[in-house]
Amino acid sequence: MLGTIINVATVILGSTIGLILHTRFSKRFTEVAFQGIGIFTIFLGIVMALKSDAYLVIVLSLISGSLIGETLKIEVWMDNLGEKLKARLKSKNDKFSEGLVTAFLLFCMGSMTILGAIEEGLGSKPNLLLTKSIMDGFGSIALSSALGIGVMFSVIPLLIYQGGLTLLTSVLGDYFSEVYINNLTSVGGILLIGLGIRILEIKKIRVLNMLPALVIILIMTWIKNLL
Repeated sequence: MLGTIINVATVILGSTIGLILHTRFSKRFTEVAFQGIGIFTIFLGIVMALKSDAYLVIVLSLISGSLIGETLKIEVWMDNLGEKLKARLKSKNDKFSEGLVTAFLLFCMGSMTILGAIEEGLGSKPNLLLTKSIMDGFGSIALSSALGIGVMFSVIPLLIYQGGLTLLTSVLGDYFSEVYINNLTSVGGILLIGLGIRILEIKKIRVLNMLPALVIILIMTWIKNLL
């Protein structure tokens, strides 16, 4: 868990710096920075999505995962959490929830999250997560300067997701072969494409409701390997 703890610390530090810069940026510069983040998110998603060619398994995972997420109303739950945090902090930032969700998805859907958590979970030094921590630290500067303090609070789901994956790997690490990693990375990449489209305000895709697909893809990959 050391890698995740350091990752959380760098995001908090980067967010703090970004909030300081936010007060010095005009709305025009903030919007341009936000658009750059959106375009880069789509690019990163495409690169990750091409990691696997198991198209049938991936599309079935996305559809079933989205239906499960829609039933559970994950996005509504996360929005409510964001609004409660916003109210408790007495924040006037209208992008609080958006900052939390955007930062969480960007920091957690990347291949370095998956590979880094697996690396540490298998007992190795968290080199990938340490590298990721530096990248996320700089990323949080840009995000928080554009979206505000909600980015800082993305460390809560980050700690749960990335730390949980590390702990899960420590128990089931022998089963995480390359095919599992590639399929999981591919689904994560598609979710990032959806996030990029949402950031650019092309269409408000309910990306959070698709998160169960990350679990479904592992189950379907396991079933496929048995056949």
